[in-house]
Amino acid sequence: MHPTLAYAAHSPTSPLVPFQFQRRALKPGDVHINILFCGVCHSDIHQARDEWGNAAFPMVPGHEIVGKVSAVGSAVTRFKIGDTVGVGCLVGSCRICSECQDDLEQYCDNPVFTYNSPDPNGGTTYGGYSDNIVVDEHFVLHIADSLDPAAAAPLLCAGITTYSPLRHWQVGAGDKVGVVGLGGLGHMAVKFAKALGAHVVLFTTTPSKIADAKRLGADEVVVSKNPDEMAAHNGSFDFILNTVAAPHDLDAYTLLLKRDGTLCLVGVPDQPHPSPSVSALIFRRRSIAGSLIGGIKETQEMLDFCAAHNITSDIELIAIQDINSAFERVLKSDVKYRFVIDLASLRS
Repeated sequence: MHPTLAYAAHSPTSPLVPFQFQRRALKPGDVHINILFCGVCHSDIHQARDEWGNAAFPMVPGHEIVGKVSAVGSAVTRFKIGDTVGVGCLVGSCRICSECQDDLEQYCDNPVFTYNSPDPNGGTTYGGYSDNIVVDEHFVLHIADSLDPAAAAPLLCAGITTYSPLRHWQVGAGDKVGVVGLGGLGHMAVKFAKALGAHVVLFTTTPSKIADAKRLGADEVVVSKNPDEMAAHNGSFDFILNTVAAPHDLDAYTLLLKRDGTLCLVGVPDQPHPSPSVSALIFRRRSIAGSLIGGIKETQEMLDFCAAHNITSDIELIAIQDINSAFERVLKSDVKYRFVIDLASLRS
């Protein structure tokens, strides 16, 4: 067993506080990781506040984990002590269903999420707001030495959540791609779409974000509250990635799609979006789709792509003692663009 220091929520209304527990003993296929950094995802707040209705307390959030391998089980072949590694949203799956066989573990009917998930070893999984973690090597990822480990942490959720749909819908040179929202997900989507060769248009309700969107790689910025700016793009997009995690009118974006264009949703609001207009879809054979993170193979592909293109997240590094104020700032969109916890602060 591995004694573990962490921060945990004990109820939907209580702040995160120091917490201690035991990680499982190393199995033959396990990797033990000393956690260096963990990103703060909006879903951590949804979960800790039980906004999705499935919370188990105490809860240790965190699924954007970067650390160093400190021990390996006897059957581990892909990692050695000292490797820089990552752990994302998944730490287990059935490994035998068609989704798992297709390297799409995120769609397995029996996934084991990194936190707030029934643990096959007993109890509930605890995440990366902690000083160490034990994970089956199949769900551990290599992080290139060329990537800043703190800025790489958000790639394990925000990165793969935006990279996967861009790859699935084959975004590339010559495509006109929209990104809705410039937050933790949106800023990664802009970087990836630009690196893939697309013409990138960022949609924001906030004119003050225009300059930063262009710095990140957007070719154009549309203030979505301006109907004339929106109408100027009607019927022109091959693909739009909607990263906003709040209910809003989707018709405004489906009307911007070309024939056979797709609006893909990756933000998860705590209440449903208004039902879209059917006519906006059928008269141009447009589609509304969704995408959930990515499989382990694709996540490694994404990390390698980031190393090749020097892509990381724009972050603000914080101490674990500041996590509750960070949650409040995330809700106010007061971060550019992802908080990352320096877990050295947990040991001090």
